[in-house]
Amino acid sequence: MIRLTYRNAIQSDLAKIVEIYNSTIPSRLVTADVEPVAVSDRQRWFDEHNAEKRPLWVAENQENQIVGWISFQSFYGRPAYDATVEISIYLDEDFRGQGLGKTMLSYSIEQAKEMGIKTLLGFIFAHNQASIRLFKSFGFEDWALLPNIALLDGQEKSLMILGKRISI
Repeated sequence: MIRLTYRNAIQSDLAKIVEIYNSTIPSRLVTADVEPVAVSDRQRWFDEHNAEKRPLWVAENQENQIVGWISFQSFYGRPAYDATVEISIYLDEDFRGQGLGKTMLSYSIEQAKEMGIKTLLGFIFAHNQASIRLFKSFGFEDWALLPNIALLDGQEKSLMILGKRISI
């Protein structure tokens, strides 16, 4: 089993973060981007993260290789939703299918509790059954279905919102 360590992402990590992100685009399972994004395209997104409230963590293996990343993003951008975050987890393609998503989601939930976050949301394509199973295995529930809102390769795809209350 690969043991992971986590740290806050730094500017020099952004190229690897974008590389991992771009590697998911061809599958049409994870993101609504249909073409690779440039590092410069993600700079503002990167800058919007902060360690205290909206972290962007990289996960590293024992050899200090970045194998994935986790992002907490504000939901809807209004102060009343401050205790709610959207979680994103991305894995390097060489490390998928090894149970690391489960490890990373578990870490995220524990950290969210420490940060005073009360609600986690996952926005997942309805056809991405592996991710849906992963989130549901941690107690996430179906909170919404947005039918046929994405067009991927000429096919309409639905988006599910899975939610979990982690503190009251």
